[in-house]
Amino acid sequence: MQKTETFQLDATDLRLLDLLQQDASLSQQALAAKVHVSPPTCLRRVQRLRALGLIERQVAILAPERLAALQGHGLACIVEVSLERQGAEQLDAFEARAVAEECVQQCWRVAPGPDFILVVHTRDMPSYQALAQRLFTSDANVRNVRAFFATRRAKFDTRLPLAVEDGR
Repeated sequence: MQKTETFQLDATDLRLLDLLQQDASLSQQALAAKVHVSPPTCLRRVQRLRALGLIERQVAILAPERLAALQGHGLACIVEVSLERQGAEQLDAFEARAVAEECVQQCWRVAPGPDFILVVHTRDMPSYQALAQRLFTSDANVRNVRAFFATRRAKFDTRLPLAVEDGR
């Protein structure tokens, strides 16, 4: 959602956004206490931040290594994709196909270099190969694909850096 209106964020708004990025399950009372406002004021501010489109959604972030112990090892990879023709129609068509794939967690259109960077999570190598067949091999416009398979995740964070005054 993109809003065209202009708005200002104060230190309380930024602190709320930062706290929600860390733990969106905090109650309104806990959030209010951390930003030193009343719970009704906190609720109104969070509702405003949602209405402005600054909060897209709230999700649970799963631990892939713990989940892998229950469901199989899992396979994470970063894939560079270059297209033969980079017209708007061809770029849009590949992007639509990529984002429709459940195992594509992120799809970035980039420049210079490849046309797309995909972050992919599949159950195993056969699942990745099936994705590659659907998304890359069967598309005559895909010129080059380079996949980098993750051997270890050193850092993962979903937080955006905000100018928050709290001593950090």
